[in-house]
Amino acid sequence: MTYGPVLHGLCHSPSPLTLSPSPRPASLPSTTTVRCSKSKGEEMPVVKAIRVHELGGPEVLRWEQVEVGEPKDGEIRIKNTAIGVNFIDVYFREGVYSAPLPFVPGMEAVGVVTAVGPGLTGRKVGDVVAYAGNPMGSYAQEHIIPASVAVPLPPSIDHNTAAAIMLKGMTAHVLLRRVFKVQSGDCVLVHAAAGGVGSLLCQWANALGATVIGTVSNEEKAAQAAEDGCHHVIIYTKEDVVTKVKEFTAGKGVNVVYDSVGKDTYKASVECLAGRGMLVSFGQSSGRPDPIPLSDLATKSLFVTRPSLMHYTATRDELLESAGEVFANVGSGVLRIRVNHTYPLSQAARAHADLQARKTSGSILLIPDDDA
Repeated sequence: MTYGPVLHGLCHSPSPLTLSPSPRPASLPSTTTVRCSKSKGEEMPVVKAIRVHELGGPEVLRWEQVEVGEPKDGEIRIKNTAIGVNFIDVYFREGVYSAPLPFVPGMEAVGVVTAVGPGLTGRKVGDVVAYAGNPMGSYAQEHIIPASVAVPLPPSIDHNTAAAIMLKGMTAHVLLRRVFKVQSGDCVLVHAAAGGVGSLLCQWANALGATVIGTVSNEEKAAQAAEDGCHHVIIYTKEDVVTKVKEFTAGKGVNVVYDSVGKDTYKASVECLAGRGMLVSFGQSSGRPDPIPLSDLATKSLFVTRPSLMHYTATRDELLESAGEVFANVGSGVLRIRVNHTYPLSQAARAHADLQARKTSGSILLIPDDDA
């Protein structure tokens, strides 16, 4: 699922958490906040951030000073403590999704409120919040966002976990509980099963009582997928995905395919579906899929959808419900997040290069540099 332009609930137990503010951490990354004159009599806070001036590879991610400004009506300023890395950040950097240049990438983070806009109630300096989705710009030491997109972080969830699971977890929630409502007895196929979203999909679908088939590139990732609840794991570099799926399902196919890979997998995804099955395309890490002729769907009355997380968390109530279910499932142990890779924010280019080279598994975080 795309997260920006994009980007299903609780297993069988816990109700969504009451989202109460998390206590302020004992210490924060020290942001180099200087003052530079914007115009006569006016000063603007300046922080370090990653900025994109031209589209391209990881090398276009520049570490530089940016003006952060002061929050306006309905806004808050956040000092980020942990920032999530997602494939949508690559899509914007490469121009798959458009954004006016220059821009600061990043769609999720956790941080501490450092300033609130005039007249704003319900938020105060020192609150710890998580946010995911629009507006883009989390690859920064500080960032201004609408207060309406910030979710109070429960005290039981640490900053790194929340930054690693906020966007991916809500994506998994929407895919499993709203786009296609997985139920006990369903059979699901998850491509990139060891990835950030894939790992959560496997864990959650298993807890919902589904039979989970996952595809991965190597033995190490196969072991992780099995640990995350895959009943069957296909190493697609060695095995034919369609043949193995038919074998595991006695020729019937699966009820739903969750496909974040795109071009390299969509044909196999369609072939793996059972009658009246659904292909949920939520990413394109291998490139944009070729068009699918409607006649290809008619043979088994298939469904195809390309959902957007933002369309499913468009209201404040929907956002809080989705985040609450994610936090509840983390708290109950249904969802386990692996933060396998952390990089200084200044080295975001290396994080992107490793992500695209498939050198990573689980979640990737950027930690704001301490410039003190």
